[in-house]
Amino acid sequence: MQIDDDLTRRFQASMEALNARIARLALALCIDLNERAVVDALMAKPQIQAVAEDRRRAGADEPHVRVTSERRQAHQREELRGLLLLRYQMEVTSLTDNGWNVTRDGMKQAEEQLVRQGFKPGADGLGLNDFFDIT
Repeated sequence: MQIDDDLTRRFQASMEALNARIARLALALCIDLNERAVVDALMAKPQIQAVAEDRRRAGADEPHVRVTSERRQAHQREELRGLLLLRYQMEVTSLTDNGWNVTRDGMKQAEEQLVRQGFKPGADGLGLNDFFDIT
């Protein structure tokens, strides 16, 4: 069916981009998204505090704003948390609006694309076999 194919392709493209970014962030932060306790700890961390406006601007004696590696990692953790929540919301919405087949096909194809890009299966923390009981 043409509609299902279009829905699957759009959902797949969105999931591919999202899963690739999630996998890259997890690798950069050395976070194993396949470990539930690790993901629970990541999601339970408090949100980072906003930087005061005066600290964001470069000074006259220093032309560039300095960002510490800890601050950069904190921002990456926040991005990862947000993307995990976004992916979950996309999955729920797709299941509700498009049904099980479209969602499963899109997620499976997105996972296959991730592997073709060189990531190991499940690098994005989404075990499709567990999620859909695929054998």
